[in-house]
Amino acid sequence: MRLSELLQFEDIVIQCHDNPDADALASGAALHWYFTQKGKKVRFIYRGNNKIQKSNLMIMLVDLLIPISYEPEFSDVPQLLITVDCQYGQRNVTTTNASNIAIIDHHQVTVQLPEFAEVKSNIGSCATVVWNLIRNEGMDINSEKNLATALYYGLYSDTNRLSEVSHPLDRDMLDSLDIQRSLITKMSNANISLKELKITGKAFIEYDYFDDHNYLILRPEPCDPNILGVISDFSLETDSVDVCLAYYVSPYEVKFSVRSCTKEVHANELAAFLSEGVGGGGGHMYKAGGMLRPEKLDKDPSVFLRERMAEYFDMFTILYTKDTVLDTSDMPLYEKQPQEVGAVRLSDLFAPHTKVEVRTLEGDVVVSVEEDSYLMVGIEGEVYPTSEEKLFSAYKKLDRPYSRTFDYSPSIKDLSTGKKTDVMSCAMAVISSGGGLIYAKPLDHCIKLFTQWDEEKYYLGNIGDYIAVRKDDAHDMYIIKKHLFPQLYRKVEE
Repeated sequence: MRLSELLQFEDIVIQCHDNPDADALASGAALHWYFTQKGKKVRFIYRGNNKIQKSNLMIMLVDLLIPISYEPEFSDVPQLLITVDCQYGQRNVTTTNASNIAIIDHHQVTVQLPEFAEVKSNIGSCATVVWNLIRNEGMDINSEKNLATALYYGLYSDTNRLSEVSHPLDRDMLDSLDIQRSLITKMSNANISLKELKITGKAFIEYDYFDDHNYLILRPEPCDPNILGVISDFSLETDSVDVCLAYYVSPYEVKFSVRSCTKEVHANELAAFLSEGVGGGGGHMYKAGGMLRPEKLDKDPSVFLRERMAEYFDMFTILYTKDTVLDTSDMPLYEKQPQEVGAVRLSDLFAPHTKVEVRTLEGDVVVSVEEDSYLMVGIEGEVYPTSEEKLFSAYKKLDRPYSRTFDYSPSIKDLSTGKKTDVMSCAMAVISSGGGLIYAKPLDHCIKLFTQWDEEKYYLGNIGDYIAVRKDDAHDMYIIKKHLFPQLYRKVEE
């Protein structure tokens, strides 16, 4: 959806969920600004039984001039109602009648979406979704520094002080916003009330510890999501605790925070596993979080989370390739098929020795540009650096651009100037010459594979994915996703 599609309506009401948080306030304020700039009659409201009282949100309302009004008895019927940071019909937003409905959100879809909808469930905040919509209309939110600061604080608050940011679009917004950092500090230091301080203390009195895998589960009372991060961060400093899950249950959501200090558990992966099919989660290797939708659970949230935690720890075998040799007697031999991918010569774009940051869905990679530096772009948008010698020992040029569409197109940023370049606009097509013999077979159980190249970060193999080992190096093992394997390899008849 584009925001310009909504300009056909003259009377617009923007409504966030009851008991609004910083993300809802920022997102609604940015939409209010956009439609005001376009000359529309627009109002930003919230309803429900409770008026905003939290100190940090009161600072946000006053210092950032958020144009919202509390309307518990709202009876107008606008041409268009836009629910922001929530979905029309959900229990956390009081129903408001309107001739037309639009939804802008970043949570899991739990209602039937109307014609006008923009829901990005893998994004860290609704503020990011709104920022991207406004950017796509060619408007610069930095012309209003209060709004830029509000959007930053929306993402900051919804991702536990940015510790749970995982999507590159969130990072793009953070890089682009011109903010008032003193206000971010002021609001973040007014985040915990005395009541929440008491909630934090009580959470440590009652906990469940599982010594088979050294993890801790705590359930505080409903509180600001950032409090969960405080609780889980502190808990992880406890001896014999490698992983911590802290969560609260409200009528509208189950919010959780995950922390890990062991390389055998990636917090972002655990968060995604806990929320799979019933919510959303993500973050970093050591800090992550997410939420569950109560209406999608078939049992008590506490029972559900306990069972999923136990399932996660019981389902994996851990392999360290430097210490492991696989029995390849039952593994067929495969060779790499000719495959068209993309290649970008970095020295055509940047001076030698320039430090550049490559942004992809998998994360940010910093590369120092040399005369022979190339980036390769795979069939799913994955990007990895290589040298000219290695590239053309296995690939040949096709003398045409590499043209593919991805969920998120990788970009390159010059770290000295901040200037960004779209990778795909510079990529040329190359094709592999095949070869590359491997033994491989599909997994019948889940594994975490630590390669000989990186002993700190594992590669996850799910049931049906392939475990592969090079024919000429018994310790060079890796995981190939099941949907990619037939595209990349073909069986060799021995």
